[in-house]
Amino acid sequence: MAPALHPTNQLLNGLSLSFFFFSPVLKKRLVKLVVNFLFYFRTDEAEPIGALLLEHCRISKEEVNVFSISFIEEPDRKYCFECDSEEQCQEWVEALRRASYEFMRRSLIFYRNEIQKMTGKKEADGTCLMQ
Repeated sequence: MAPALHPTNQLLNGLSLSFFFFSPVLKKRLVKLVVNFLFYFRTDEAEPIGALLLEHCRISKEEVNVFSISFIEEPDRKYCFECDSEEQCQEWVEALRRASYEFMRRSLIFYRNEIQKMTGKKEADGTCLMQ
């Protein structure tokens, strides 16, 4: 197994979240966020049993300790996650919302514009910011 996928590595991972999809049956899983993939594991196994690509998706707060992930292309398919606390739930929601490349692209555009405002210089695409 790649070291980044090992459930004992700490990045927002190794947390035991209960989640359900395709049916209302709640299953306890370990989950790991790696860049824009959310891997999930059985609690007693080292290999992931599945992954969600966090692109073109909506992260929604459902109940006090519950959030969901749904995909624009498949709005009827919803993955619900139950956390141990409201704080843990909020931490996951924020991390998942920042995980997509689209979010990173918008952030890059924002910061480029801020730099341009501060310096008065427009950065050419592909050029280095350092002189």
